[in-house]
Amino acid sequence: MFVDTHCHLDSDDFDNDRKDVIARAKGAGVQQIVAIGIDVPSSKQAIALAEENGEIFATVGIHPHNAKVLTFEDIQELLSLGGKPQVVAYGEIGLDFFRNHQPQSVQVACMEEQLNLAHQLGLPVVIHNRQAHKEILQILRKNEVWRIGGAMHCFSGDWSFAKKCLDLGLYLSIAGPVTFNKSQILQELAQNCPLERLLIETDSPFLAPVPKRGKRNEPAFLVYTAEKIASLRKLSVADIARQTSSNARRLFKLPTPDESSAAIRVNHKEHKGNLRF
Repeated sequence: MFVDTHCHLDSDDFDNDRKDVIARAKGAGVQQIVAIGIDVPSSKQAIALAEENGEIFATVGIHPHNAKVLTFEDIQELLSLGGKPQVVAYGEIGLDFFRNHQPQSVQVACMEEQLNLAHQLGLPVVIHNRQAHKEILQILRKNEVWRIGGAMHCFSGDWSFAKKCLDLGLYLSIAGPVTFNKSQILQELAQNCPLERLLIETDSPFLAPVPKRGKRNEPAFLVYTAEKIASLRKLSVADIARQTSSNARRLFKLPTPDESSAAIRVNHKEHKGNLRF
């Protein structure tokens, strides 16, 4: 059984068949899904999905594409949302110096402010990084990310960068591109990453794996990524499913799937840090 640790279930791409997508995920063995927030509206939508579906959990945060100078009101709203019992992480936050939809200085300031919020909430972070390896590491070290933990989402660096992330106590999350023929660097990482620090994700609706490449991605396709990693490591798919699911539940403090909905909400709530408004 699998945990999809990064999925944009609120995306418009799923508006016509979201319930079917969730059902297909269950049918494929994806027992739990982390729905990712990329701004305040999508964070609210992720929480709503988690409230409606016991197997879905949410994150809150502002993606670097949406980075801005946070107002007092923004901070209060993010803290309020982050305190919801369905929320298991803070993110997707980080830096994207490839697209540069927002000025780099604004991205950096927004990321640092949100790391502070994650510390206040006692939540692990979900990090987006594109062509900003040096800057990401500097910010994560400065803000002592090891105190809250986190995941490098859709990891795209080489093994040298990966080791520096692991040294910070972070998990490495691998998505569909590991199945692409030309993704040799990522495949090397999938082979070398300590198994107890590995996560898998779809990043749905983006980055569909082979043999679904070019189509809309969805959580049910997570199995193809797991199969590729299992092949690279000469392990069974069950081994990959078992370990990556255990890792996800450890990082995000997810309940085991057989716990009741009530226990899920109560037990998770007890893990939250003290809020400082």
